[in-house]
Amino acid sequence: MSQNTVTQSDFMADGDALSRRVIVSPGMCSGGSLIFGRIGDWTWESVAAACRLNVHSARTAEGQPAYLSFYYYRVRGGKAVHPHGLTFGDNLEVTSQVFQFGSSSTLTLHRLAPVSLGLSNTFLDPAEVYETPHPDCMYAENLNRWITRSLPNSNRGLTETAPPDFDFADLPRLPNQFSPRTPVGRARAAGSFCVPPPPGFTIAGNDLTLEYPLDVARDINGAGLIYFASYFSVFDTALMRLWRTLNRSDQLFLQRRVIDQKMGYFGNADLGSIFTIVIRRWQNKENPISEIVDMALRDATTGRLLAVTAIEIETPAGCS
Repeated sequence: MSQNTVTQSDFMADGDALSRRVIVSPGMCSGGSLIFGRIGDWTWESVAAACRLNVHSARTAEGQPAYLSFYYYRVRGGKAVHPHGLTFGDNLEVTSQVFQFGSSSTLTLHRLAPVSLGLSNTFLDPAEVYETPHPDCMYAENLNRWITRSLPNSNRGLTETAPPDFDFADLPRLPNQFSPRTPVGRARAAGSFCVPPPPGFTIAGNDLTLEYPLDVARDINGAGLIYFASYFSVFDTALMRLWRTLNRSDQLFLQRRVIDQKMGYFGNADLGSIFTIVIRRWQNKENPISEIVDMALRDATTGRLLAVTAIEIETPAGCS
């Protein structure tokens, strides 16, 4: 058996707490979105185990497919583990915890830790994630909502509908002070996670507006929806284009360190759609290697807001 194969013994569930030993394989590390897709898979597996439900084939009471969609995704990188710093053969201990978040949603937290740290595979306390993160670990937060199509053969007008066998009552509750409802709601209303402006940062340069045609060969998943991880790819494509307007090299792009990235998913789109992406860059006034890139993705025809992201990045000195 290949050392990159995760066996059943590598995945352990204790109530709603789950842990797995992971050897990083080529399909989960890159300068792009691969790790975000893998974390999303872990979220589905965690919800399936915690709620005793096959999330991959869930159905509504009327028999329509129900999808555990991503509504909010946040990832914070550490010194040892960060989104674009993983490589073949890295050994990780992934600890996950699922929380109830209403009658049709869940919130899942993940900690990606080097095995050498010897961290316990027990309950992942939200206070650790939000207040006292280990400096060498990466943390991910996924808020998912059950949705179904309201229009046949269309990705517009998706409605929130949970399958009748969605068993969430026994899940722990996330303490209110850690709830992402307010920042996500504000980002949806403002089309930005940077309202109000991030403390210590100031706008750098002018806004940049780009156009992106939906790529059916890359962006669509097996259910015919835009794949949640493709939003990371689309925004990284836009970030790369901004990078080049600043005369930064491709090598420097691969060396970027994501300190914190927030993603809000507010809509899906049909085949043939064209998007506009508005990009704003914020510079840290005290630390020139630190910046936030704030982006909003809209349907070019209707102006409908589909997604927003804010990426806090550190790049090697001399990049400005």
